[in-house]
Amino acid sequence: MGRVTSDTTATEAGAHHAAYPAQQPPAWQRRLRRFGYPVRPQGDVRARLVPAFRGPGTRLWAVLGVGPDAAVRLSRWAAWGGPLLVALLAGVLRFWHLGSPHDVIFDETYYPKDAWSLLQYGYEGTWDKNANAALVDPHPKILLTPQASYVVHPPMGKWLIALGEGVFGMNPFGWRFTVALLGTLSVFLICRIGRRLMRSTALGCLAGTLLAVDGLHFVMSRTALLDLIVMFWVVAAFGCLLVDRDRTRARLAAALPVGPDRVARPDDTVGDRLRLGWRPWRLAAGLCLGLAAATKWNGLYYLAAFALMAVLWDVAARRTAGARRPFRSTLRRDVLPAFGSTVVVALATYLASWSGWIATKGGYYRDWATTPEGRTGAWTWLPDWLRSLWHYQTEVYNFHTGLTTPHTYQSNPWSWLVLGRPVSYFYKDPAAGQQGCTAAEGCAREVFALGTPLLWWAACFALLYALYRWLFQRDWRAGAIACGVAAGYLPWFLYQERTIFLFYAVVFVPFLCLALAMMIGAIIGPPGTNERRHTIGAVGAGVLVLLIIWNFIYFYPLYTGTPIPKSDWQGRMWFDSWV
Repeated sequence: MGRVTSDTTATEAGAHHAAYPAQQPPAWQRRLRRFGYPVRPQGDVRARLVPAFRGPGTRLWAVLGVGPDAAVRLSRWAAWGGPLLVALLAGVLRFWHLGSPHDVIFDETYYPKDAWSLLQYGYEGTWDKNANAALVDPHPKILLTPQASYVVHPPMGKWLIALGEGVFGMNPFGWRFTVALLGTLSVFLICRIGRRLMRSTALGCLAGTLLAVDGLHFVMSRTALLDLIVMFWVVAAFGCLLVDRDRTRARLAAALPVGPDRVARPDDTVGDRLRLGWRPWRLAAGLCLGLAAATKWNGLYYLAAFALMAVLWDVAARRTAGARRPFRSTLRRDVLPAFGSTVVVALATYLASWSGWIATKGGYYRDWATTPEGRTGAWTWLPDWLRSLWHYQTEVYNFHTGLTTPHTYQSNPWSWLVLGRPVSYFYKDPAAGQQGCTAAEGCAREVFALGTPLLWWAACFALLYALYRWLFQRDWRAGAIACGVAAGYLPWFLYQERTIFLFYAVVFVPFLCLALAMMIGAIIGPPGTNERRHTIGAVGAGVLVLLIIWNFIYFYPLYTGTPIPKSDWQGRMWFDSWV
């Protein structure tokens, strides 16, 4: 890591280091020992700032006849090869018969058609009431007119759906292609994120595997809705912030003076006064968070949560490096750049996503500023397009906060984690000999937005475990996972009177998988665990993972619309609230 510019010279830093007393564990650390909090040894602070990745285990490689040098090479390959293999598996599952059902299912009645309209006009036009049937007809027709249509979601996600339609046409495969691609890429990202977060390639790949076999993520990856697109950008932003965290702490570690014993210890001058320099990964996170908000507004909650989390990471890094006043130092040196890198960049990205609507004159409310109503008020000095866009956003906000129309599959967020009320996207009951049905009793075909039950129920315990590790062991990794769940879940409790659905939870499913992988890692045991404890833990963890995979396979027909006998369908309706 290269040298980082500081407000002090190396000589001054060394002198300050010599005068800096040895740190004693604070009182809160001593109080938390009864709950299992490990007081960190006061060794080389560089290891605390940038923990090393785990080296390759020797036992497994020895059994396989692999030497130490080859084990190191294989370990380096696995860091990328393992996530790629997991992503390949996820991609095969998601793209297999992606065009089935050959129908417009659930809210595909909105977003694919809006996406096609954006390609044609730059804004959302109006479709004929028979457009759905015409699109899936053996001789499909596009029943679209340029008359502006009122829509209540930003355009970014629809532009992405339009990419697949532009390449493969206005058909189910075309409008689902981009979503399936992003679903596959999100599995790869979670493998890499889990590896960086837990410093273990195996646990990272486990988290990605769990995401690959989650039923809700799987169904949403094969349906042209916006929520999985939000999830992808949120996961990408989280990964960018993790890279930024590691690189920033590495800068601090490199700037610390090293004593005669070649050990670096905390230094208040470095911790308080070091400038952290250019942070492109934080800018990338701001861009991703802007793209999330430009797809659906619930991305704004992640913008607020992740921006705050990143600043708190800076506070912790400066404290570890030796800052006497880490909050004040972070406020003076880091908060304003962090605000610009995340909030300002995200808002600029959101505005840019409306460029098609801004550049054309036919969009809904596009010319509102030129109407008598739009010419009044204190903001008439602003450009017409900006005032029209602001009016549009206020109308959309009023729509979302007032949406209380009852729906058969709406659910309260209290029931989401236990899968109280999944959503049926598509259902048909073909008779024997029709649509691939071979059962004399008749069949059921359904696309059911249901998370893999055993995965979600185990994740409930994993969340409790993550909260324990965060609150009582001060494990920042568990806190980051909890933040990812909270930002996607807790805001919906503010809108319990609204018409909301379980599938909104897909945004925080990756963090549930990370929490479960962390808990499974604890079940297996940390490095240095005795052989008996390690074997029992590995067997228990393996059984849990195999049961989750079996559970996904069991519900697979309900995720894909595969015709199954009605008795088999009824057997999979484990609870009355699922019907």
